Amino acid sequence: MLDTTNLPIDEITTEILRNYLANYKNNSNAGMVTIDNIRRTLSSFFAWLENEDYIVKSPVRRIHKVKATKKVKETFTDENLEKLRDTCSNVRDLAILELLISTGMRVGELTRLNISDMNFQERSCVVLGKDNSEREVYFSAKSKMYMKKYLETRTDNSEALFVSLIKPYNRLGISGIEIAIRNLGKEANINKVHPHKFRRTMATMAIDKGMPVEQVQKLLGHIKIDTTMEYAMVNQNNVKNSHRKYVT
Repeated sequence: MLDTTNLPIDEITTEILRNYLANYKNNSNAGMVTIDNIRRTLSSFFAWLENEDYIVKSPVRRIHKVKATKKVKETFTDENLEKLRDTCSNVRDLAILELLISTGMRVGELTRLNISDMNFQERSCVVLGKDNSEREVYFSAKSKMYMKKYLETRTDNSEALFVSLIKPYNRLGISGIEIAIRNLGKEANINKVHPHKFRRTMATMAIDKGMPVEQVQKLLGHIKIDTTMEYAMVNQNNVKNSHRKYVT
């Protein structure tokens, strides 16, 4: 933006930034979500300049959020989850799969887990989420069983909960888990298989079965409940049944 406008920061006006965003969209054919992400970045930058007294007032204040069409994001069906389970060729990937399904934790949170973090008695663990905030999550009996089986096969001395399948058995990083999950999807012939989709699926399943959205919000570690509602798709059949129960 600074290169394009070629102006000192205190001379950049709201109109200049509006033109910049409009030209960026036309020249790059970017979507509305991308344009709003740029607006948010500019807003943070100019707000900082204002707070540090480099400028009197942020020119982004009068540029409103760019409205974009919200797409309904997919979740895994029960059948797809079973296909993924059947496709797992090793107990490590099965343990990862079940942990993602039952906890809905972020992939980054999963990679930071150590064996000592797991409370198998209570089937719970504390994860370190965004902004270094800790929260407790809970896993299923099936997840516990596969993690125990996996740990019994381990011959390394790593403290990490999940490590690579080959020496030197390093802690699995985000890309390692993403690749393993993506490969499972390809083998199972299921489109768009990635770790975050399990998070959305867990939220949807929990709300679908009657868990209060405030509790789902706590499990997912969301600050705003609106974020939780964007994650979870409400089953249309349940909407229909509830309408018949409460309205008609």
